Amino acid sequence: MSATSGTGTGTHVRICLDAPPRVASLSVGVHGTVSPRDVFRLPDLWQLHLYRYEAELTVDGVPYGIRPGHVSLVPPGALVRFHYRGRSEHLFAHLELPSAGERLTVPVMQDAGTQTPVLTDLMLRAVAAAPRNSARAAAELWTVLWRVADLATPAAGDTAGPHPALALAVAHIEAHLAAPLTVPEVARAAGVSHNHLIRLFRAEIGSTVVAYIRHRRLEHARHLLRESTLSVPAIAAAVGIGDLQAFNKACRRELGASPRAVRAGTG
Repeated sequence: MSATSGTGTGTHVRICLDAPPRVASLSVGVHGTVSPRDVFRLPDLWQLHLYRYEAELTVDGVPYGIRPGHVSLVPPGALVRFHYRGRSEHLFAHLELPSAGERLTVPVMQDAGTQTPVLTDLMLRAVAAAPRNSARAAAELWTVLWRVADLATPAAGDTAGPHPALALAVAHIEAHLAAPLTVPEVARAAGVSHNHLIRLFRAEIGSTVVAYIRHRRLEHARHLLRESTLSVPAIAAAVGIGDLQAFNKACRRELGASPRAVRAGTG
């Protein structure tokens, strides 16, 4: 079996994500403007698509409906037929995956649901990085692939998953840790009221929104202090705490030690 190949079961594929992919092509694709149909194969490459339109897709004779927010993972050598309904734009990557390692079973087509904004942001970052930094693009895409795999494998005992608005709120917070964050802003990003968001955090996370943001900022700061050579002021800015005195106090309160002690591993 080559490094690009995988096994499939009709509506599912088996993939290995033990190492980053090798990215052959990564961009925004626009289709349906010249012809309503595309028929092709990529003999040696996987195809990852994140869709922004409605259409029909057939992979080796198996039909799938495409809707905005759907994501597909097509194995090498599959015969692909697209039937568009006008101008159709998607994010795509053509890539090789490792041949050795643990195999994960992933549906060919999934609805990313509340994960759509996160996947879109990651893929756009990969597209932006690709021309100047192929390793960064591969890393971003590797994260996308793990998240796509996780769509099909919810955590044990978590059959329903988080409330959609909570997932959107958490995704917004994670993407904006370096920026000023307010509860009303997070509520708007999640599409709920300020009070509803507060209730969701208390019910599903057991925390206030402000305490959760503070916790995530300081956990990220801990990681950067221990794993990077960034200066303490740069780390403070990276987690949205521009004032060094405030950052020192936050570290002592949340991490139990000063930034220098955390970095030294003594705190």
